[in-house]
Amino acid sequence: MPIAAETAETFAAEGVVVLRGVFRDWIAPLAAGVAALRAAPSPLERSVRPADGSAPFFQDFCNWRRIEPFREFVLHSPAAALAAGLMRSQRARFFHDHVLVKEPGSSVVTPWHQDQPYYCVDGAQSVSFWTPLDPVPVAISLECIAGSHRWSERGYRPRRFDGTPLFAEGDFAELPDLEALRAELPVRRFALEPGDAVAFHFRTLHGAPANVSASARRVFSHRWVGDDARFVARGARGSPPFPHLALADGAPFDAPEFPVVYRA
Repeated sequence: MPIAAETAETFAAEGVVVLRGVFRDWIAPLAAGVAALRAAPSPLERSVRPADGSAPFFQDFCNWRRIEPFREFVLHSPAAALAAGLMRSQRARFFHDHVLVKEPGSSVVTPWHQDQPYYCVDGAQSVSFWTPLDPVPVAISLECIAGSHRWSERGYRPRRFDGTPLFAEGDFAELPDLEALRAELPVRRFALEPGDAVAFHFRTLHGAPANVSASARRVFSHRWVGDDARFVARGARGSPPFPHLALADGAPFDAPEFPVVYRA
């Protein structure tokens, strides 16, 4: 399933594109995988339970080798080829999966952030696919700021949901007040159907509103890196953590946990 040149150019310039219907045939197995995961979460589950008593925001990471439908998707869906085309990379290496379920009425707002400073990998070639398993109206959809993947060489300081910094140290930039600037920003958000996906660069600033709808918003997110991926030593502090990796800081990102699924 090739990526059109125009789509790859938009992704390079804006750091975000929407792909329509590319995972339509995989929605049913992914939904079964999410149900299995919720019945038996991993030790990396990071659900947010609002203090106001509204519905929780379920999150869990790195289950693709344990949950059969996820493994089949990673290895046999069009995702790897699509990732390579968007990244303009000869290879697509799988990084990790992330399941996000905002229940109906959840007040949890996903704050503006970029993913790369949380991760143990860096490089110019990266893409995350935000793949909803339910219809997503614009009002509760993912929001991405076009071009923000080029805003800061240092990256913005990663923070937990409570606002505390994930790393006390590190030469990170401080995130500006994006809500105060919203009217001036090129915010991209899309109404989505199951099978669609929003693809965005690891450095693209993004967030998501509370789920004010009457339906769950189930998302299977999968992250990929390209030829230039390099390891960043974060130990157990990264999100998700990979404390057992024995790679040197700055080494090529190559370990059995991160298979190359596509080669041109």
